[in-house]
Amino acid sequence: MPEPDAVRQVSDWFRQCYDTAPECVWHAPGRVNLIGEHTDYNDGFVLPFALGAGTLAAAGRRDDRMLELHSQQEPGAGATMRVSELTPGAVSGWAAYPAGVVWALRQAGYDVQGARVAIGSNLLRGAGLSSSAALECAVIMALTELYQLDAARPELAALARRAENDFVGIPTGIMDQSASLLCEAGHALLLDCRSGEMSEVPLDPPAAGLTLLVIDTRARHALADGRYGARRRDCEAAARALGVASLREITDASELAGRLTDPVLYRRARHVVTENERVVQTARLLRAGQFGEAGTLLWQSHRSMRDDFEISWPQADVTVDAALAAGALGARMTGGGFGGCVIALLSAERADQVRASVSAAFTARGWPQPQFLDAVPAGGASRVG
Repeated sequence: MPEPDAVRQVSDWFRQCYDTAPECVWHAPGRVNLIGEHTDYNDGFVLPFALGAGTLAAAGRRDDRMLELHSQQEPGAGATMRVSELTPGAVSGWAAYPAGVVWALRQAGYDVQGARVAIGSNLLRGAGLSSSAALECAVIMALTELYQLDAARPELAALARRAENDFVGIPTGIMDQSASLLCEAGHALLLDCRSGEMSEVPLDPPAAGLTLLVIDTRARHALADGRYGARRRDCEAAARALGVASLREITDASELAGRLTDPVLYRRARHVVTENERVVQTARLLRAGQFGEAGTLLWQSHRSMRDDFEISWPQADVTVDAALAAGALGARMTGGGFGGCVIALLSAERADQVRASVSAAFTARGWPQPQFLDAVPAGGASRVG
């Protein structure tokens, strides 16, 4: 949940921008993916959890079919547009995400006539914590209330994803929006991205004497720079070469040998197939309280992303190695790749050693110091004002 001061500040920002009070304020959290990277758009399994940090959307209705947007993080970059003229590619920058939400709702037959929206956030953009999905989900929940839309959260997650895929043009899967809308406190969300089936997996690190440490390497990424999309195209090409609808159809990596002659496509597919196995195994181990074994799977996941999927970056590799050297049970990069955060699972008594080890490794290389966050699994989007 956001701090009361943050809610007050975004409400005050709304009043400053629009000279009236908001009708509602919604918070949608960012997420950390415990394990299961680049599996969602391959119809696979993911295991994210929601963070306490997130994005706030203060909103009020407009009945003149105009959408007006302002953000505390971009105070000089407000935008106003006619909702009937929203088309993919017509809006750029941060405003494309909330505009895309309005477009997706209207495409689905929901008569959103217009709105005033003010945005506030304490999520770092480009850190791999799904700031874009949090923005989409905070806005879609606010609009759902303003217009009394009869839509369940799974449908809203799909519409928020459509906003990002088809309006903004970033080919992400369904994981981020699902985590932001559907997670429960003290749990991770095991999501089957093919069937939509989901279940809660207990994840309460403090109760087990553990810490989930999110380490921001301060190397920024941008999913719109093309490398994320290139990996998705590789996976689609691998599936075509294998004669399957998606890589989810392959359940044993040994099936790939001899069937994929392109070495790059082979490595991409091997990551997806083995990552799906790791997600299912991690959920089983967490339910059994076997955290040490789950930590081993985190490291295996990182190695796969580094070597087979090739989406890691130097700061992430150094962070993982330093955390493991200091006694972490497991560590891996998290998010779409090419920059952002690492997540480490460790006993609470090792937290200081892990922080010191990672910081020393960065100092030795002349890199800016990383930032550390103790991550406690939180609940999904909620009305806060």
